[in-house]
Parts: sequence; C-alpha cells; structure tokens
Amino acid sequence: MWDVSAHVGQLVTILIMAVALGLDAFSLGIGIGMKGIRLRDVLRISTVTALFHIIMPLIGMYTGKYVSSLLGDITTYAAGGLLVLLGAHMILNAFREGDTKLVDHRSLLGVILFSLSVSVDSFSVGVSLGMFSSDLVLTVLAFGVCGGAMSVMGLLLGRRVSQNMGDYGEAVGGAILLAFGLLFIF
Repeated sequence: MWDVSAHVGQLVTILIMAVALGLDAFSLGIGIGMKGIRLRDVLRISTVTALFHIIMPLIGMYTGKYVSSLLGDITTYAAGGLLVLLGAHMILNAFREGDTKLVDHRSLLGVILFSLSVSVDSFSVGVSLGMFSSDLVLTVLAFGVCGGAMSVMGLLLGRRVSQNMGDYGEAVGGAILLAFGLLFIF
C-alpha cells in the first residue's frame, strides 16, 4: 500500500514540476503569439521546445546523479536549495523591467534560442531530481510533453490575450518550484 502511495506521490510531484517548467514556455509563447504567428511556426517551435524539455533535464539528471554520489547525505538540502534559487530567479525575472530585443521566431536561430531559453530551467530541475531516485523516463517524457503542450497553448493564446499575462505565468511557475524546494529542505 505504501509503495503505491509513494509512486503516486512521485508521479504527482513530477507532473506539477513539469507544468511549472512549462509555464515558462507558455508565458514566452504568449509574447511571441501576440506578434502574430502561423500555425506551421507554432508546430515547429513547440516541437523543438518539447525536444529541449526532454534533452535538458536528461543531461541534468545524469549530472545530478554524479553530484549526489559526491555530496552524500546533504544531497536533499542541495537539491532543495537549487529549486529555491531557481524558483526565486523565475519570480524575479517575471517582473524585471527592461527592453529586450527578440530574435525572429521564424528563423532556425530564433526557434533554438526560444527553446533553449525556456528549457534551461529544466536542466537545473533535472540536476535536483537526479540527486533522488526518480523515474528517468517518466520525468523526461512528462517534461517534454508539458513543455511542448504549454508552448502550443501559449503561442495560440498569445493571439488573444494581453501581454501582461506572460509575466504572471512565469511568476507562478517560479513560486511552484520555490515551494517544492522548501519542501525538500524542510
């Protein structure tokens, strides 16, 4: 009975983290979608984003397993601290003011930069999860599916909502990661 409960708890935690990380793609997708985007570009950007959301946490998880073997007992605190820092960083970035020049989202460079920028957080979370014994395949697939789906939703929704919504999406994702980091520490 406890094994099933622990597995369900791990599954719920991974899905919540995947959605939280996908909020970055969602919020930036809204901004790009507001500039006007074709459906073919939505599909291309979202597919590459999903691939990056699989590759980055995969690399992070292997890095985390290595770091875990070095840190030993303080692994939980290190992983929690990493999530707290990442969540706080996402919250601060959501409300940071400043002009940013966007690269053309239709170019190959633009697609790669968009996908990389929204999946770097997945690498850090992958490092944290790699310090634990989480299900590798489930984690990377959940991150990839959520990252791609949230990207599609953000790009399509960007045509219809105001630009301010994007800031709040990233802040919510940061708050969720911050909360999980605190749970790992305490």
